[in-house]
Amino acid sequence: MRIGLVDVDSHNFPNLCLMKISAWHKAKGDEVEFANALIPYDRIYMAKVFDDTYTHDDLVSYQCTDIVRGGTGYGLDNKLPDEIEHIMPDYSLYGIADTAYGFLTRGCPRHCPFCIVGDKEGLLSRKVADLSEFWNGQKNIILCDPNLLACKDRMELLKQLADSKANVEINQGFDARLLTDEVVDAMNEIKLTMIHFAWDNYPDDRCYQQLKRFRKQFRLDGRHLTVYVLTNYNTTIEQDLDRIYKLRELDYTPYVMVFNKASAPKEIRQLQRWVNNRFIWRSCKSFDEYLKNRGDRI
Repeated sequence: MRIGLVDVDSHNFPNLCLMKISAWHKAKGDEVEFANALIPYDRIYMAKVFDDTYTHDDLVSYQCTDIVRGGTGYGLDNKLPDEIEHIMPDYSLYGIADTAYGFLTRGCPRHCPFCIVGDKEGLLSRKVADLSEFWNGQKNIILCDPNLLACKDRMELLKQLADSKANVEINQGFDARLLTDEVVDAMNEIKLTMIHFAWDNYPDDRCYQQLKRFRKQFRLDGRHLTVYVLTNYNTTIEQDLDRIYKLRELDYTPYVMVFNKASAPKEIRQLQRWVNNRFIWRSCKSFDEYLKNRGDRI
């Protein structure tokens, strides 16, 4: 068979499902490539992570009658068959040589109203793979786990990451509310290039107190300790700034996430540009200073 693949998002991040589909078809002896509208295919797989708010659908007319669409951008009820889900990804599809991508756990008990993970993967964080399922010696590992620390097997999985000796980044972040001395010690054994947390719920004092309590136990400096701050959802600009200033005091680096950016007011967009530009963030110590230096431009 001749298989065509379409990464609808194309947001400079490899699509894990497409890499697994590619590996499965190549193991069957099929020819696999990114789809070209000028070439006929026996089957085309279109993968889309984000909904139409962020990613418009692919409207190219392909020479194929068997088109399979999947990913959260098309709905929450489509999943890869187990024989494809648990295959080593075909990293050559994106020309990746030194980085492994995957999930050790799925699901999250928090069920935050702005997040689809609970509805898509369930309200229990559970182990779904060992590291060896998608890592075979690469020097970098990027995990997409939604809440690894909520999994009962967290210590085993943290040890697998430490034993790999690879540089590790968990791009969805750790749950600060679940930090313990044992967990932080285990995290310090991993070659973490960046640690992400999130303080999305402003009244959540537990999150703030945990970030404060364990700050000095992390070996990384503040430039490599990032905390996602959700804005334009259910907080005021004063509450956003309160979190941002408190994180600066603790020597964490905030990263402003804007919910439904298209509807965000000018002030929120300015806030995001101030905080997320690391040079400006370090040179302007307050939002007022940033606005004064910038004037009224967007």
